[in-house]
Amino acid sequence: MNLTGLHLLLTYRCNYQCDHCFVWSGPRAVAKHLTVDEIEEILHQAVRLGTVNTIYFEGGEPFLHPAILTQGIELASLFGFRTGIVSNCFWAVDATKARERLIPLVEAGLDMADLSVDSMHGGDEGVRRAQNAVTAARALGLAPGTISTERPENGRDYPSGQGGAVMFRGRAAVRLADRVPHQPWQGFTTCPHEKLADPARVHVDPFGNVHLCQGLLLGNLFEQPLRQMVADYQPKDHPIVGPLLDRGPVGLVERYGLPHAGGYADACHLCYTARQHLRGRFPKTLGPGHIYGEKSI
Repeated sequence: MNLTGLHLLLTYRCNYQCDHCFVWSGPRAVAKHLTVDEIEEILHQAVRLGTVNTIYFEGGEPFLHPAILTQGIELASLFGFRTGIVSNCFWAVDATKARERLIPLVEAGLDMADLSVDSMHGGDEGVRRAQNAVTAARALGLAPGTISTERPENGRDYPSGQGGAVMFRGRAAVRLADRVPHQPWQGFTTCPHEKLADPARVHVDPFGNVHLCQGLLLGNLFEQPLRQMVADYQPKDHPIVGPLLDRGPVGLVERYGLPHAGGYADACHLCYTARQHLRGRFPKTLGPGHIYGEKSI
């Protein structure tokens, strides 16, 4: 595994509660967040691994903890990593406030900003605030990337993997999957989004869980060094990754004889549903529970 990026989920909490959220974020999501000491430990592990060059801070919404976010970016920069953020831009109330919130991060060493600019995040007001954030980021030399998720519509041809399309996992599998046409389950024989055979990036959550895909865990770096996890990773022998590499989400259904519907919104929808059935059998590999809707609203 040639791991080059770590995406730190600073918190699962978010001021929004978006229907398409992978990880069931919201104002009442689990309260645990990464501390500065924990971020420093993660950065030390990234250095020891020797292949990581980029650290992203995201969530949930990382701007809910601005002091920790700023210190994390500063630490990562001092360690020699390129740094980025992912945000819904709720903080960009106007042009002045947007600059005020971004300047400390730029001074701390922020290199990249990926900003959600669609109405799925906060409606029309969210779009307006995102425009403020994009303008401020450009003025500060960040060349921001923009994330625009399309709103699914009933009866629309909505193929898996479409640019900007909702991926029907997490809350989206419950709230949005019925809004789009379903395709026969037997057709979902590949994973269209994750490079599970050789991941280039993983997500690390506030508990130390290392996610290959949201809710699909490599291990916990507060319990086992990241370097050891990477060295031990045998994707074809992994109880979840192996079937996914062989036959996609269909492989999970076939390998474990899982119950299933006749059709699903996309490959993520079938995969997420299959993994829900397997949670009890592989609790250390599929979690934490709230990502599967078990401890969240």
